[in-house]
Amino acid sequence: MSTSAAGSKLQDARSTPETADVLVESVDPRVYTVPTDRPESDGTIAWDKTTLVVCHVKAGGVTGLGYTYGSPAIATVIRSTLAEQVVGKPATDIGASWAAMVASVRNVGRPGVASMAISAVDVALWDVKARLLELPVSALLGPYHPAVPIYGSGGFTTYGPSEVARQLGGWAEQGIPRVKLKVGRRPEEDPPRLSAAREAVGDSVELFVDANGAFDVKRAIGWADRYASEWDVRWFEEPVSSDDLDGLAEVRASAAPPVQVAAGEYGFDEHYFRRMLQSQAVDCLQADATRCGGYTGFLRAAALCDAWGIDLSAHCAPQLSTHVCSAAWRLRHLEYFHDHVRIEHMLFDGCLLPQDGALRPDRSVPGLGLVLKEADAERYAV
Repeated sequence: MSTSAAGSKLQDARSTPETADVLVESVDPRVYTVPTDRPESDGTIAWDKTTLVVCHVKAGGVTGLGYTYGSPAIATVIRSTLAEQVVGKPATDIGASWAAMVASVRNVGRPGVASMAISAVDVALWDVKARLLELPVSALLGPYHPAVPIYGSGGFTTYGPSEVARQLGGWAEQGIPRVKLKVGRRPEEDPPRLSAAREAVGDSVELFVDANGAFDVKRAIGWADRYASEWDVRWFEEPVSSDDLDGLAEVRASAAPPVQVAAGEYGFDEHYFRRMLQSQAVDCLQADATRCGGYTGFLRAAALCDAWGIDLSAHCAPQLSTHVCSAAWRLRHLEYFHDHVRIEHMLFDGCLLPQDGALRPDRSVPGLGLVLKEADAERYAV
């Protein structure tokens, strides 16, 4: 579908009263746990499986799909609390449904599981609306960007130098011009891993590191200077805990250029992002559409970035995130995370593939263009 055709379709569909009368019929969450392909860890935790919570929303003869990564408890919140806020309501009134869901979890606690549950339902509602209007979600959201730059992300602390080189070098060979590895779990083991990564990707590929909050402020500042001088690292993600806004701001102020500090992937609402920006804690804000309230919440984070003049980087879930990233004015890039790339290609038809270091929303199909592979997913059902 061309851009002009999509715009004409949107104008025609908005004027169709039948679309506004379509009500949500059902909300169906499902849980799948997929083992990792090898043991994984970062600066602070280790894991051997990843849980995907998929939410299907039916309305007007179409089915929308949204998902998040987290606890199976997310599905419980959807069934027990969120579904009744959405079922029977106009499928196209996403803002009203989002506000009702947010209000309904006041006593549950919005940050964490509840916000992830809202995210999955919200994305499914956007998919439903786009399918009803026979539009790609990116066209419905109003894109600024035809393509979304990505960076390859993995390099877990369980990976030795050879594994890091193989994975990050493979992304560079695919034309992805920026890559990231995990650091900080055993800092004394990181230098050979960093050297292997830099040698594998060459000088023309940007090298990022992610400590997942493993350091205190003094050690983070020391490592920031060493990362920059020895391995030309440009991106230092979560040098200290993302809850330590003063610490992040101190590292940011002390780290020598070209290192930039990033954090925000654990933000669950716009208030968190506002506090992070007010604290001048980051050079680039991160937000995760599967955690911060879906597309509706992500766009609120993007608006804050616009107001503060700070770039936005999207965290993970690349197949879900690409559409909304295209609608973020100050977008820098999207994390192409190994676990999520693997799971999404295993369990969904319609996955996008990198082209010239970017993902491009498919404008030839309505909605997200994703369909759950029911038979393949069933073996991982919880």
